[in-house]
Amino acid sequence: MQEALEAFVAQTQGLAEHFESHTVFSIGGWNISQYTLYMFIILALVLLIVLLGARKLTLIPEGKGGSILEYMYNFVGEGVGRDVIGEGFKEHVPFLATLFTFILICNVVGLIPGAKATTGTISVTWALSLISFVYFNYWGLKKLGVFGYLKSLCPSAVPGPMKPIIWFLEFFSMILRLLTLAVRLYGNMLAGHMVLAVFAIATTTFVQYTFFQMGGLATGATSLIWFFLLLFMYALETLVAFLQAYVFTILTSSYIGMAIHPH
Repeated sequence: MQEALEAFVAQTQGLAEHFESHTVFSIGGWNISQYTLYMFIILALVLLIVLLGARKLTLIPEGKGGSILEYMYNFVGEGVGRDVIGEGFKEHVPFLATLFTFILICNVVGLIPGAKATTGTISVTWALSLISFVYFNYWGLKKLGVFGYLKSLCPSAVPGPMKPIIWFLEFFSMILRLLTLAVRLYGNMLAGHMVLAVFAIATTTFVQYTFFQMGGLATGATSLIWFFLLLFMYALETLVAFLQAYVFTILTSSYIGMAIHPH
């Protein structure tokens, strides 16, 4: 057992390096990391799903592909857009559905052994956060105008002397959304994949040492506990992959709603 613990510690020491960004190849002066490569693969996959699914969309969905796309679109439109944004939600559903689909596929692909979770790197989540930030501010400015949008940051019921303070706090809070959206998604996905990696290393190490080297049915059966723990964590991370895509989308929806519907 001591040998198993030593082997486990030795393998986990270099775990952080496994999640660092490394250049896979370069195009001119542009270095393509493994995360960037997977991001382009997922972009192509999302585009392929949309194009193939759109060809099969009918008034009454036929086939599994069309039904799944119809369900996802309705889920985002009715369950997120209408409930959170309210009036005028329909024009934002295509953006929200695209955002949800891309993040969900990124998260799910990251669960494939050997694949990289693009949402597990801060550069990708920063880009997604920036897109969301620009989008809801654009619509706020478009609907209310520059002066009206800036004025709407402070609720009208606030007493006069408090308005500058509340406005500044609300403006600062709006800027912080750029950070919180990126860090929340990045932190949850990176932490989840590191936990999966730790349990995978523990499973292979302890099963190898207790089952194959030490021998004995009872010892081997005990080591299988690690395997079932790994399966449980994998199932939990699958749920987190969906929840994080949902949370990012619903937060973006709430920001859109606050931008186009003044306090």
